[in-house]
Amino acid sequence: MMASSLAILFSENGRVVACDCDVDAPNLGLWLGITEYDSTKRISTSEKATINPDKCVECGECFEACQFGAIERTRGFTINPLLCEGCGVCQLVCPADAVELKKVMNGEIGINEKKLGFPLVSGQLYPGETGSGKIVQELRRMAEEFDHDVMIIDSAAGIGCPVIASVTGCDYAILVTEPTPSGFTDLGRILEIVNHFQIPFGIVVNKWDINPSLSKKIENWSGERLLGKIPYDRKVVDSIVNLKPVVYSDTEVTSEVLKIFEKIKNQS
Repeated sequence: MMASSLAILFSENGRVVACDCDVDAPNLGLWLGITEYDSTKRISTSEKATINPDKCVECGECFEACQFGAIERTRGFTINPLLCEGCGVCQLVCPADAVELKKVMNGEIGINEKKLGFPLVSGQLYPGETGSGKIVQELRRMAEEFDHDVMIIDSAAGIGCPVIASVTGCDYAILVTEPTPSGFTDLGRILEIVNHFQIPFGIVVNKWDINPSLSKKIENWSGERLLGKIPYDRKVVDSIVNLKPVVYSDTEVTSEVLKIFEKIKNQS
């Protein structure tokens, strides 16, 4: 919601490119009212191992070394591609040079330039595949090719590889939390990453009114870093169901998002 709103607001006075870097569950397009892409490119940022049965001496070194249980012992040794992480350990320990790492198409990147007057670049990791962080890197590389003043990156939640790939090299981070114990804890975890990369940041509390007491605690903890508090509003759900960006809807949320945007703009 915040990423889509900021992309639209910044685009009113400058050149913007929006990036959906939540490649495990991309939905920035839906928040922008986009369901189709002008172009889609399949990419490979991952590898999987295969065993050549003609070379395999069935020593079992790879079977013992695999930490993911991907190597199966039936008639000889085979690799389950659904479990293989492509780490290459089996190849390193194989004395017969029977293991080969082969590139796999593990995701795709879609681009829409026509819907809103600025490009949206969105990544999708294929089910069962690995390499989400590398897909984010490739997505950002493609996004950099567009002429822009501001790049808005919608990161995944958590602190995993795609999140690290999303925040690396950013000028500013907007950390959105909710007034729940897990939300507050997760805020502290992502702050470790943001501080590690020395990225300036601001904090937004979403649905603050579902738990006012904890919201107040987060507000006090955030101090001057607090950008704003967004209330819960059922109309936001109606907005995304109808593929209508929140900034174009008649909700309490819209006015608060505008205030947050002004604070961010004044800091840039």
